[in-house]
Parts: sequence; structure tokens; C-alpha cells
Amino acid sequence: MKIADRSVDGFLKRPDAKIRAVLFYGSDLGLIRERATQIAKTVLPDLSDPFRLVELPAKSVRDDPARLADEAAAIAFTGGRKVVWIKDAGDGATDAAESLFAQSGWDALVIVEGPELSTRSKLVELFAEDDTAAAIGCYPDREAAIERVVEETLALHGLEIAPDALAFMSEHLGGDRGVTRAEAEKLALFCAGQKTVTRADAMAAIGDSAAVGMDDAIAGAFEGDSVKLSRALGRLRGEGISPVAILTAAQRHAQRLHLVASAVADGAPALSAIRSLRPPVFFEAAASFERQARRWSPALVGRAISLLTEADLRCRSTGSPAQALLGQVLQAIGGLARRP
Repeated sequence: MKIADRSVDGFLKRPDAKIRAVLFYGSDLGLIRERATQIAKTVLPDLSDPFRLVELPAKSVRDDPARLADEAAAIAFTGGRKVVWIKDAGDGATDAAESLFAQSGWDALVIVEGPELSTRSKLVELFAEDDTAAAIGCYPDREAAIERVVEETLALHGLEIAPDALAFMSEHLGGDRGVTRAEAEKLALFCAGQKTVTRADAMAAIGDSAAVGMDDAIAGAFEGDSVKLSRALGRLRGEGISPVAILTAAQRHAQRLHLVASAVADGAPALSAIRSLRPPVFFEAAASFERQARRWSPALVGRAISLLTEADLRCRSTGSPAQALLGQVLQAIGGLARRP
């Protein structure tokens, strides 16, 4: 079966008793690993137990499809239910999974990680269609989920976070759940001894070249500055920043620009419209945002939003080359910005 996003948290805490195999797939490796670990601990709280935890290389089950079923059926030397874990699996593991599902005499929990597998992959379809298996998509967090992770992590350290600081975090994180948690932990250490995390704290802790590069790429696209855009994309690619995270930030920027462009079209001064945004535009980006507000009409911003949404969906669901799609859509937006 396929687990809907809204049901994932509940399923991971109390897995359906009939589910014996779970596939975590998608582009967010940090979230895949976090969820796989969470469900593994429902069976085996101590994941260092060498007798009840078996890790199989993806290549081994691809070369010997029967091995997965054999390991799942084997009884642990010390007793208790086993966890059989396969990482970095691709469609090459489909034969092994089919062989496993054809057997009935196994009780282990089988966990498969399939980073970058799309919903159309054979392995995902197999897990989604089997009554004893589950397929769970893992993609970069949206804004609300990013904010929840940041707030939860900081709360564990006795910290609250100011709204503008949280907005900064959500705009510059989200490509990978593991990275989001790591950055939130880094911020907590940076603010040790305080009660509240400010935006200045957030910028000092995570405002690195990657964050600046993301802002530059989006500004370059919406200002029609192809040189600035190309340089920023090159820097982001070198930093290993997720294309989906950049697309998410660009969509959020476009939605805010649409609000301002609509207000300007109705006769409001550009600066007044910009100042009405919540959270407010950071002062470093205010001049660029004003130039964009004067350049873009509501209809043209709507076209940009459509392009970004289409690219985002293709990156998340079809296995298309994300870096190429990102470059294409931002260059296309740059072309719209350069129109007379």
C-alpha cells in the first residue's frame, strides 16, 4: 500500500501489524534515513544488535534475488524479530522484492531505502500494490514542516525562536531533513544560554554562502540578470544544494512578488506594498524586490509561478534531471523579466 503524507507520522509510530516490508523513496535522503530509523526502532530499539539487524548491500540482492527472502526468513541467533535493511536500492532490487513477497514463512521487518526513485519506478509500484508492504515518499519539506522541525529541535534546548528568525530559517533550509535538523542543532549551540533566537542569530549561524547563493539565484532570475543567475547556480551546484529546495524558495518568492505586483497594479506605491508583506522583506533584499515589483505585472508573475510549479512537480515525481530543470525554469523566468 501507499501511505499518504498525512498518515505517515502515525504509521511510523504504530505500524500496521500486517506490514512486513517498507520502502522509503524520494529525493530527501535525510528524511528517508530518519523515517527508516524510526520504524526500525519499533521492532529493534537497539540498532547496534548484530544478531537482529542485518544490512544488505543493494548490489548483493540485485545479483542474488533469493538472498533477501533467505535473510528475512532466517531466525535470529538470540531470538526476537529481525530487521533486514537495504540502503541505496534501485529498480534492480525488484526481483528480490518479488521473491520475498512470494514467500510466506518470514517475520522480519524489511526496510528498503530508495533515494531518487520516482513514483513510477517498478520497485515503488510493487511495494504500493502489495498488502503486506508499504511505500512512503520522502521529499524536501515545505515551509510549515521546516518550521515545525526547527521549533521542535530548538525547544529541546529550551529555546524559542522569533518569527522573523523562523522565516529566515524556512527560506534557507528544506532541501534535506537531516540538514535542517543539523542546522537547527548548530543554531541551538550558537544560542546556548539565551531564551530566544533572533534573526541576527539565525543569519550568523546558518547565513553561509549557500544561503546567499540561493538569494542571488532567485534575484538574478526575477531581475533578468542572466550573468548573476548563472554564477549563483554554479555556486549552489558546488555547495550541493538541492534543486528542489531552490525551487521551493523561488515559488515562495514569486507568491510574495505576486501580492506586491497586484497591489501596484491597483495603484499602491511599490514601497508601501513591499512594506506590507509579512514576514517583511529583509532589508538586504529590499532594493532588488522593489526593482522586481516595478518590472513584473500580476499576469507575468502568474506565468512564472506556473513554470515553477510545473518544474517542482516534475522534479518530485518523474525522476527528471533536477539540476537541468532548475536551470531551465530560472532562465525562462529571466527571459520573462527581460521583456519590455
